[in-house]
Amino acid sequence: MKKTITLTAAIILGLTAFAQNDISTKAKALLAKMTLDEKIGQLNLVTPGGGMLTGAVVSSDVESKIKKGQVGGLFGIYSPEKVRKAQDLAVKESRLHIPMIFGLDVIHGHKTIFPIPLGLSASWDMGLIEASAQIAAKEATADGLNWAFSPMVDIARDARWGRISEGSGEDPFLGGEVAKAVVHGYQGKNLAANNTMMACVKHFALYGGAEAGREYNTVDMSRIKMYEYYLPPYKAAIDAGAGSIMSSFNEIDAVPASGNQWLLTDLLRKQWGFKGFVVSDYTSVNEMTAHGIGDLQTVSAKALKAGLDMDMVGEGMLTTLSKSIKEGKVSIADVDQACLRILEAKFKLGLFDDPYRYIDDARPAKDILTAENREASRKMAAHSMVLLRNNHQILPLKKSGTIALVGPLAHNRRNMLGTWVVAGDWQKSVSVYEGMQQAVGNTANIIYAKGANITDDAKFAAHVNVFGVQADIDTRSPADMINEAVAAANKADVIVAVVGESADMSGESSSRADISIPASQQTLLKALSATGKPLVIVLINGRPLTLVWENEHATAILEAWAPGTEAGNAIADVLFGAYNPSGKITATFPRSVGQIPIYYNHKNTGRPFDGTGIGKFKSNYLDESNDPLYPFGYGLSYTKFEYSDIKLSKKELKGNEKLTASVVLKNAGNYAGEEVVQLYISDPVASITRSVKDLKGFQKVSLQAGESKTVSFEIGTEQLSFFNSDLKKVWEPGEFIIQIGTSSAEVKSEKLVWNK
Repeated sequence: MKKTITLTAAIILGLTAFAQNDISTKAKALLAKMTLDEKIGQLNLVTPGGGMLTGAVVSSDVESKIKKGQVGGLFGIYSPEKVRKAQDLAVKESRLHIPMIFGLDVIHGHKTIFPIPLGLSASWDMGLIEASAQIAAKEATADGLNWAFSPMVDIARDARWGRISEGSGEDPFLGGEVAKAVVHGYQGKNLAANNTMMACVKHFALYGGAEAGREYNTVDMSRIKMYEYYLPPYKAAIDAGAGSIMSSFNEIDAVPASGNQWLLTDLLRKQWGFKGFVVSDYTSVNEMTAHGIGDLQTVSAKALKAGLDMDMVGEGMLTTLSKSIKEGKVSIADVDQACLRILEAKFKLGLFDDPYRYIDDARPAKDILTAENREASRKMAAHSMVLLRNNHQILPLKKSGTIALVGPLAHNRRNMLGTWVVAGDWQKSVSVYEGMQQAVGNTANIIYAKGANITDDAKFAAHVNVFGVQADIDTRSPADMINEAVAAANKADVIVAVVGESADMSGESSSRADISIPASQQTLLKALSATGKPLVIVLINGRPLTLVWENEHATAILEAWAPGTEAGNAIADVLFGAYNPSGKITATFPRSVGQIPIYYNHKNTGRPFDGTGIGKFKSNYLDESNDPLYPFGYGLSYTKFEYSDIKLSKKELKGNEKLTASVVLKNAGNYAGEEVVQLYISDPVASITRSVKDLKGFQKVSLQAGESKTVSFEIGTEQLSFFNSDLKKVWEPGEFIIQIGTSSAEVKSEKLVWNK
């Protein structure tokens, strides 16, 4: 039956004559056969509900609309059975049998869940990151999907913003490298293969710059700031071949992104040459009305004219474009252009050759949540963890004696997956207790005590429990739970406290004004510290936190993020030394929320504070240091890495010459380990003010104990270039400072002169 339907569709569409022609020709031939209503229908993306919704609207009468050719794509459902039923409606019962595209928020895995993207970025390992997207694509396509609403590449400098968890942090260079890796992982070399899927880069643009770190809030910045710091990761993803883009909720230059012609046409298509299609975020077209741009008909027309091709859930285009055409507010050519882009995407996915190519009942059992996929998740989780503190080399732990394992996240599967796991099953995740118990077997005694609730605040818990109970409040009193934990600690040689955030304390619509560990858990940590026993804190969280007290009182701190399906096993691997942590943070950890926004590549001021003296009439705080708690690129190891001075192949260059900057990296400790060697460049004098330094390269290097290796970076004028006041990418002659080191704050430096 499947082959018959596919052949019938091909005959009706007249596609057999175009077997050797390009996709554009095929799409235009199909477009010529479509009525205006059918063209507008292709611009409509709907959800039948039932999954994780990010808006108040659920599409109605979906089945009838599909049959009428009024739906171009569907999201929120998965599995071969469900996708087949929906595709049948389009292919068998609509007039032209045009297949639908099926999307989902596949953010950090489909059913095998990897660390949250902020955690994955902390690995600085592009091979692992690409592999995570590749596995996610294999699993998602086995469930009938062919479109991932990922990667999110928004630069974020404000840890209060919940969606910082979903991106790669604060740096445009690293963010661009991650964006390319994820796009390549999803799309592979053949987008029409049944194990690859189309990427959707989001949120275009500047969404991570929301004022006050508050979700959906206003963004306002200069064009230079956009081009230099916020736009590069989107451009990198597009250059990597991403097939689609999602517009953002925020405004840009006082025009909402979903209706912003400068953004969606002038920049995206004319300047950057993007050839794919643009979809709105969830009802973001409708929400332009709340921004003050006009009624639904007005904003829908504005969005189409601006370059938006597909309307997610809002159905403003479906219900108003015909009227707007009659009134001359948009043209049929505008509709044709948007429809053509969507049809071309479906051709690229191979859906016209076989509308059912992603639907195979046999695939889920052999491709989803396999032992191999789980092992990959375990490896990626371990590689993403960041050792923030390790006093007295308490870590790695010995697999002997008695360990008190305490905390509301210590024996908890529910919160190991983190935010944005639409298809993930938390019941199939591994808790920290389970992972540690499996690691030690009978060689050590583990005493578990919950110790505290994630929060004692019932109102706050209700906010974070929207998608299920993540922050449960125990029937026991807080005092009883702490007493139990202290009793366990007093019997132990070392305490491991697993604390932090529930899964949806970060993510979309999860901004926090206070980014400290909740008070209930702070009280627990203080009681545990008072026992005098070594205290190892394991953090489960989706954002940088304020950890001044913890940094001063804990013996060790391991940042584990939300590690995913294999959380407990991966944490045990790191705690007991099966893997030496190599992660480096990609978003600055502030000392105080009052320092936000805080980021390494800031500008200097006319009155910089050097950290000494009183600092009167300097750019500093009266009550807090300017410095972060943990700077961008920071992360410790169980071993010790030593850097030589920088060696430059040339110290004076001219024009398009290149140089090599090298350091000798030595593993001077007792453990094999990996180090992320980071290259920064400073441009002290330029025609416009520059940041104090910018990341321009990195390498992850593996060394055995006692081993040394020369690490080299080739530097040319591309690494010196920046956007000037005319928004042109230029480089200017002068003195530059080359910096190589273990973090943005700890580098070796060498000066050079580069002439025109």
